[in-house]
Amino acid sequence: MLTKILDRGWPACLYLLVRYLIGITLLAAIPISLLLSWAIPAITAGLVRLANSERAKATKYLGLPAEPPLPKAAKRRPGDVVTLVRDRSFRRSLRLLLMPLVAIPELIIAITAIFAVPAALVGMVLWNLAPGQFSLMGVDVDSWRDALILGPLQVLVGVAVMGWVAPALASAHARGFRSLLAPSAGELETARLSQRVEELTRSRAGAVDSHGAELRRIERDLHDGTQAQLVSLAMRIGIAKQTMAEDPEKAAKLLDDARDGAEQAMTELRGVLRTMYPPILADRGLTGAVSALCARCPIPVELRVGELGAVPAAVEAAAYFVVAESLTNISKHSAAGHVDVLLERRGTELYLAVTDDGIGGARVGEQSDLLGRGSGLHGMVHRVEAIDGHLELRSPIGGPTTVEVILPCE
Repeated sequence: MLTKILDRGWPACLYLLVRYLIGITLLAAIPISLLLSWAIPAITAGLVRLANSERAKATKYLGLPAEPPLPKAAKRRPGDVVTLVRDRSFRRSLRLLLMPLVAIPELIIAITAIFAVPAALVGMVLWNLAPGQFSLMGVDVDSWRDALILGPLQVLVGVAVMGWVAPALASAHARGFRSLLAPSAGELETARLSQRVEELTRSRAGAVDSHGAELRRIERDLHDGTQAQLVSLAMRIGIAKQTMAEDPEKAAKLLDDARDGAEQAMTELRGVLRTMYPPILADRGLTGAVSALCARCPIPVELRVGELGAVPAAVEAAAYFVVAESLTNISKHSAAGHVDVLLERRGTELYLAVTDDGIGGARVGEQSDLLGRGSGLHGMVHRVEAIDGHLELRSPIGGPTTVEVILPCE
């Protein structure tokens, strides 16, 4: 019984004591905050963060699931009072200033819960050393009769306050401020839309960068590969034309070389085109294309494909390139012995997971690390985010490594 009382009472008392300290600090800071908050944006932003922190602690104390916080304070210039007044998060966080009003009563309850029983025991034992100098239940003790009556009564009161009053008050405080500081539906929707705009802006910027890098790569491949082959081909045909009359055998050999060069140029051109949109997707669909990738992988791959339904071409291409890049990275860097690929439709989304049993430690980065890893994953992220998808990488040191991708199909 006593253990249960302490288990309920101690957290409640600590919660109330901390709220008292915060309430007194707020009370002391109110005058200077009111004078300077209009001029210093950091003060209003700090008040919103404090409101979110108090609400999160109240939620944790009550054992409830976490809820969305107040949106961040609106960005404004020093002295911009109009934006300050219109800031809903700041206006709602002002309700935190009600805390000093309940700080003193909560402190009294917490102190009573903590010290009532020890003070009663000390007073019952030591009152005889200084009669009239010890008090129990607020009454000075100068006889054993007072000590034996008031002492147990104070113990009962202390136990009651510790076990029931303090927890009830702490719960009421937590529920009250959790409700007072909760964002409205409109505020949550505004915050969600703002976050969505930021995500789209970031993903579109990444997609543009990735697209630019892809165009530069294609231009480089065409310039260094196919174009060089075609120039060489034109030169061989020109030389063969000049030597045709004088040395037909040499001309024939040059034409044979030109034919081989033309075939090589076509092969390189097909390779470049495949990186833009693999023809195998149009010929065999996503399932067949991914199956071909898995079959060509030097590491054993277990492929599981569910019912995919109709998948947009952009989504098919993104999923294909994610599998291709993942298998390439695994073959080069993971030292894995086995790979699992899962591809299935989950409602309106396409789910893809590639897992290997390698050494792990993979990270997403714009630049490759010392082992040459990272930049390919960065490109995968941009490719996925460009069509409003989501990529998550889990790769602890020692493995396993899992790349999970969710792509919208609507």
